[in-house]
Amino acid sequence: MRQSNLYALPNLLTYGRCLAVPVVVAFLFWPQEHWARWWALGLFVAAAITDYFDGYLARAWNQQSALGKMLDPIADKLLVAAVLMMLVTDGTIAGLSLWAAIVILLREILVSGLREYLADLKVSVPVSAVAKWKTTMQLVAVGFLVAGPAGEAILPGTIMIGTVLLWISAILTIYTGWDYLRASLDHIVEDIPTAQDVVEPGSKGREDSA
Repeated sequence: MRQSNLYALPNLLTYGRCLAVPVVVAFLFWPQEHWARWWALGLFVAAAITDYFDGYLARAWNQQSALGKMLDPIADKLLVAAVLMMLVTDGTIAGLSLWAAIVILLREILVSGLREYLADLKVSVPVSAVAKWKTTMQLVAVGFLVAGPAGEAILPGTIMIGTVLLWISAILTIYTGWDYLRASLDHIVEDIPTAQDVVEPGSKGREDSA
């Protein structure tokens, strides 16, 4: 990779999103402190905004790179997964809503595995418009839940809004996960050897001696 691409602004924004993850998590270690909630929310929103601008600027300035394409979805998953774990720990996400968080995390693991497998086959599956809406919905839902009790003091029902949006994003997560798996199945099936392709040890020698 060229040195200029390594330090291009779109990549710097992506690096910043990755670095924001442990800081947001650190503030969420004090879930009952409103000031900590607001700091966590501010950093989370700033990180989420960079998710739009890094891709937009990379395309607008023709600074797209292999590193950016690899790191951008990873940064999103790190941010959402880490914050979801903290929200489960402090009880903001509890009860049946735990299933929404579990579905989101499992889908991200599934898609990451599929991407890695298809990358070995030199196959690229483009991100759909629904998948982009899913990511946006996740970030908005998690943002409301990060605000949590601090948000309730200003906007009653903040946690309920975040919970409803979390379920909507979980439904979109299931849909996009299945859509991604379905798009990948043809390549996966093609890579499985048929019975004719499998040669048992020693079979070639037996054919030659027949």
